[in-house]
Amino acid sequence: MQSAATASRTAGEVAGVLVDFTGWLEAHGETSWDHQSFFAGPVGGRAKAAYYRHKALGLPAVAPMVLFEAFLPSARRLFHRAVRFPIADAHYAMGYAYLFETTRDPAYLNRAVHFLGALERSRCREFTEYCWGYPFDWVTRNGTIKQQTPLITTTPYVYEAFLHVWQLDPRDEWKKVLASIARHAAVDIKDFTVSASSSSCSYTPFDKGGIINAAAYRAFLLTSAAHVFERDEYWKIAERNLNFVLDAQNPDGSWYYAVDGVRDFVDHFHTCFVMKALAKIHALTGHAGCLEALNRGVAYYLGNLFDADGLPRPFSRAPRLTVYKRELYDCAESINLCLLLRDRFPQLKPTLEAVVPGIIGDWIKPDGSFRSRRLLFGWDNIPMHRWAQSQMFRSLAYYLREQSRRGQSIGHESFAA
Repeated sequence: MQSAATASRTAGEVAGVLVDFTGWLEAHGETSWDHQSFFAGPVGGRAKAAYYRHKALGLPAVAPMVLFEAFLPSARRLFHRAVRFPIADAHYAMGYAYLFETTRDPAYLNRAVHFLGALERSRCREFTEYCWGYPFDWVTRNGTIKQQTPLITTTPYVYEAFLHVWQLDPRDEWKKVLASIARHAAVDIKDFTVSASSSSCSYTPFDKGGIINAAAYRAFLLTSAAHVFERDEYWKIAERNLNFVLDAQNPDGSWYYAVDGVRDFVDHFHTCFVMKALAKIHALTGHAGCLEALNRGVAYYLGNLFDADGLPRPFSRAPRLTVYKRELYDCAESINLCLLLRDRFPQLKPTLEAVVPGIIGDWIKPDGSFRSRRLLFGWDNIPMHRWAQSQMFRSLAYYLREQSRRGQSIGHESFAA
């Protein structure tokens, strides 16, 4: 375990990383290429769709993009433009809110409010209630999800961002947005009965459900909304989605991506998504089933989703050949999960103490941004807000706030907005 001096030194280093990153972000701007840029444009999209229709025939079409991803990540620029991502704006809003809580510098709160404004402008306008999706057509094995289609994996982050800032500065306009998001999650996202006590939910308003992390996200959002707005009907919906997630846990403590018998891979960040939702629901409700599932989930997580160096590995059960060794997104979500659960599960503390210094030591670029992936040979250094610059920024800002609350000196005299 870290000594107090080591913990303070690490907190100080994190403060310096965050100062440098905020400078980079303001200089770089708020749009970026993305993990999906190779397939977000017409050429890549058609190639990916052909691959999903017939793997053998479609493989030659997607092979160039896969090779670019492995050996020339900057080629993303040839396939799609830089765009703004609501999920990234939500993470940036929360990260700046954490920095405000740590420093009490109003400039950080103003930056959080700035990102909420961007989110209000980027909502899916074809829906009455507030909701958010991707700014590109997303080709999946089940068809193409058109841009500006609401996603239950994006909207809850925006809900959390508005909730976080509203708790710091309780404006009526933000509470109205929260209420609208909750109505969207309750009504536009659909339920599909699995058993007498459980239901899966749709990923968008238009699909048939079965994806486990989608149900976990919705269960958390509606559990929170049930408390914020004192609406028991939200908890009734959330509880059925929660039961689906609990029932879907495998005997070894893992969760597959979906229960369709096809997408039965187990990866790092989706595992974190599910356990984070359970941790938050447990904190709000004391639900015994969440704690029991987390006990088994944490054991699986630590035993199967880290490498010999104690750092996150992408998959314990992979769906396909991967072209990278480590993923910034995995590291960001590992930090989040460990912070949420370290008091309930002290065995996560050594993991936190390995991952944060690992990021500081290997993943910071000279300009202040983060590396995106460690490839089989070299690094993917293209800064992608959604994958996962914003997630790591929020994670480290959350870490800093938690350390400051525990009495750790942040140790960086120039820590100012």
